[in-house]
Amino acid sequence: MLAVLSTLRVVAEIAFRNLFASKWKTLIVGGIVGFGALLVVVGTSLLDAVDHAMQRSITGSVAGHIQVYSSDSKDELEIMGGFGGNTPNLAPLEDYASVRKTLLGVPNVRTVVPMGVSNAVVNAGNSVDQALAGLRTSSDARLRGEKSDALNRKYAAQKAHVRQIVSVLHHELDNAKQVSDRTLAPEETAALERAISDAFWGGFDQDPLEHLEFLENRIATIASDGDMVFLRYIGTDPTAFAQAFDRMHIVEGTSIPTGQRGFLFSKYVYEEQVKLKAARGLDKLRLALEQRQQTIAKDLDLQRIVRENTSGVKELLLQLDAIKTASFRTKLQAFLHASEQDVGKLLATFFATTDANFQERYKFFYDTLAPELELYRVRVGDTLTVKAFTRSGYVQSANLKVYGTYAFRGLEKSPQAGAISMMDMVSFRELYGFMTPEREREIAAIRAASGAKDVKRENADAELFGARSEDEVVPAAEPAQAAASDVLSDLHGTRARQEATGRSNYDPQQLREGVVLSVAVIVADDRKIAETQLAIERAGKQAGLPLKAISWQKAVGIIGQFATLMQAVLFSAVLIIFVVALVVINNALVMATLERVREIGTLRAVGAQQRFIVAMLVLESIVIGIACGAVGAILGALALVYLGQRGIPAVSDVMTFFFSGPRLFPAVGAHQVLFALATVLIVSVISSIYPAWLAMRVSPREAMQSED
Repeated sequence: MLAVLSTLRVVAEIAFRNLFASKWKTLIVGGIVGFGALLVVVGTSLLDAVDHAMQRSITGSVAGHIQVYSSDSKDELEIMGGFGGNTPNLAPLEDYASVRKTLLGVPNVRTVVPMGVSNAVVNAGNSVDQALAGLRTSSDARLRGEKSDALNRKYAAQKAHVRQIVSVLHHELDNAKQVSDRTLAPEETAALERAISDAFWGGFDQDPLEHLEFLENRIATIASDGDMVFLRYIGTDPTAFAQAFDRMHIVEGTSIPTGQRGFLFSKYVYEEQVKLKAARGLDKLRLALEQRQQTIAKDLDLQRIVRENTSGVKELLLQLDAIKTASFRTKLQAFLHASEQDVGKLLATFFATTDANFQERYKFFYDTLAPELELYRVRVGDTLTVKAFTRSGYVQSANLKVYGTYAFRGLEKSPQAGAISMMDMVSFRELYGFMTPEREREIAAIRAASGAKDVKRENADAELFGARSEDEVVPAAEPAQAAASDVLSDLHGTRARQEATGRSNYDPQQLREGVVLSVAVIVADDRKIAETQLAIERAGKQAGLPLKAISWQKAVGIIGQFATLMQAVLFSAVLIIFVVALVVINNALVMATLERVREIGTLRAVGAQQRFIVAMLVLESIVIGIACGAVGAILGALALVYLGQRGIPAVSDVMTFFFSGPRLFPAVGAHQVLFALATVLIVSVISSIYPAWLAMRVSPREAMQSED
């Protein structure tokens, strides 16, 4: 034992002497090892930070930790999908009350939220529609005999506004421009010519309804400045959703009250699709200039936004009546120091922003011009008509009050987390084509009043077309028809009243019963997601429910796959570092070993065994790996501490989602440092094997020949 310890001491002394004697080799190999350790520490820490940030973004916004849906579904669930036929074909979970009870009985399940995701189309109307609606209201009041100076002034202003809109459209035609991105058909041109004529407006007061009908049917369709809004929405229990996803907050308005039908716009969608394009363009420019340090002069995308703002002033002009037009002309002339009378040209000049004048013009727009404009085509408090395809393929619509907008803290600029708007689950079921209690009662009343009855398929022909004897008296149909007519009339009146208020009320108990497409599960310990999934499926089988549980990564489809891809890329980078370091260190050690042939031969000549030489070289590599690896790991940890304090900025909206906010704040843990040290130590040991094998083969005779 003493002999072994003595030998190890001699090996260590020689190894350390060699390290200091061959400084260039030590510096080269040590530098590579230290740099590798630094990259491993930083790379693995960033990987963990991005992975945890993405998990926070997804589980804290829509998906939850686990999504549960029917195992009978034809497609797989995907919460964060796009519009255009991407809604998965899911079999419904018919009894949410039973599903909820089963899920809450599973260990580690903290709370559950009913869900359903679908797509819809909303036509927010255009400026002509809105102006004509106001003019029609005033015209109807005048025709009913209402007389007042205020009404007459309002009527005159609204009529002047509509005439101003027609003038804007006709002006574009005169300049050979395209209206609504298309060339006007001959009949549309003729309609515009009639609408701009003095004769048309001279006879307007004599027959306002006929003139309004012409404007609504022939002119409003030309001025389609209001685009169709394509929405992806989630149906849920708004109260339970807000409690489960604590990052959710109301930006404008209020949450959907319990027991009320309603709609919440995603703030991101509200800004991107509902806001005036010119205002939205200014917002994007401000974000790029102030937060991302970009410049209009060098960025082609920002230059494109400026061009769109300057060429898209029609959207603003259509909102301006005569009074607002004069106001805009005066304000813009003073601001731009211009004498131009055409408000359209003034606006185009105003929106030709540069890096030098942007801040001043941005402030002027929102302080001076915006108060006279409707910045959003749909306002909080408006009733929105949402149209969607049911699961049977026909179109269903619902009138829902817009209670406000919402967002998730830290993800306000994320298109992934901000792409989904919200409605109550009762309205969702109706739009999706599920039978609601109101519809069931309506159908039952109609069947009872009309005398309808169930008929077996084999008896259908006989019941419908069966022959009757001459003596058989056909019962009079009038009473039944009258009764059915009365019921239908009552139902029509009820439905009309409900639609007028957006079918606003429902029993809150319906949210805990009935059909759902999926259920979001929030767990108490997110380290046990996999075992909780298995427990949910087992509980479903025991309860006779076809439950399938998937993790948050799978529930978000391609986004979750991207997270897995990022992990694979970072691990691949670490592997590449490992291999490159292995090759470089191995080559450096081989060169150093070949230069030490004389020394090794001499040691062999005085009696050193092969294992002594191998132990010496391996020990040298281990010392370099530990010492330089520790230095590199410490430098990496210090770099992460610095980044953790300042944060890594998200340079795009997509990065905001992956960073779970505008900045990523990585943190270093002991496991990353230990993993880096273990990695470089393994690389160092493996790299020393081949040089040690070469050293074993050196004989005293070869050493003498090398010396000569």
